[in-house]
Amino acid sequence: MKAKYYIYWNIHSKCFSVRYRGKVIGHHTAILAKNATFSVSKKGRERVLREQSKNVHAFVVAEEILTGFDAFSSYEEQVDPVEVKYNPYKYSTFVDSDGNKITKAGAVYMAADLGKPQLLAFGI
Repeated sequence: MKAKYYIYWNIHSKCFSVRYRGKVIGHHTAILAKNATFSVSKKGRERVLREQSKNVHAFVVAEEILTGFDAFSSYEEQVDPVEVKYNPYKYSTFVDSDGNKITKAGAVYMAADLGKPQLLAFGI
């Protein structure tokens, strides 16, 4: 079984944090996640709704990642992106721009865009 990277938006640093084998190994403004799934902890989301305060409970889980320039150059090779978003107050899962549930993608490009996360999925 391959180890997995858990990537989440860090609201304090305004970048993406990467957790690997239980430890945060880096913070990046651009990441390309390969063979990705979208994961939302039900209990974590319930806590957000109950306390009205965000916590880390939604991840892009990937088998492999590229960061920085490698992520951007690999992103440029992809075709037909689908914008993906997650808002715990509106959705229980990650969704596309039409509100359809997204569970996995061949690749996900994540970038910090003016202090907000932008996710583009390919190969859905």
